[in-house]
Amino acid sequence: MMRRGLWIAVGVVVVLVLGALLVFGSYVSARNQMVAKQVAVQTQWANVQTQLQRRADLIPNLVATVKGYATHEEKVFDDIANARAALLNAHDPKAEIQANGTLDSALGRLLAISEAYPDLKANQNFLALQDQLEGTENRIAVERRRYNEALQDYNTYIRQFPNNVWARIAGFQPNDAYFTASPASQNAPVVKF
Repeated sequence: MMRRGLWIAVGVVVVLVLGALLVFGSYVSARNQMVAKQVAVQTQWANVQTQLQRRADLIPNLVATVKGYATHEEKVFDDIANARAALLNAHDPKAEIQANGTLDSALGRLLAISEAYPDLKANQNFLALQDQLEGTENRIAVERRRYNEALQDYNTYIRQFPNNVWARIAGFQPNDAYFTASPASQNAPVVKF
């Protein structure tokens, strides 16, 4: 009888140890996935920043070219300079997203101005810069989409059960810094001649 009790006790200990190993394995696996997804989000954000920097580097040349033709459009030039500075000085994704929206709006006004100056529209430097800016805008759109997808994947993963339990224990938080269209982008820019 004593032997049978000992075997039952050993069996219970083995089951508890195996159960603990399964739970621990689940935690380690989920945590590793969360780290991988978090790094993917950070990498995608770095890709967005690279394209935003490329655009920020093109803007002074574009503004200088337009200034030669449209010297009385100082407000637009000031808005672009301020928006560019805000973008370059932003230190977190939410601030960068907000500054980017302001810059998008200011750039739209700058490009709308070009319509009023036929000589500017024919200038080879302006056309080349406009092409580069258009290509950069396309790259930004692709990287924004990829960033939002990586962020969605991360957020979905850490909110699913049992990952949400492990995420809470490991300190992973949802990140809602998605790129969305600014309310101003819903309206076409007004061009005054």
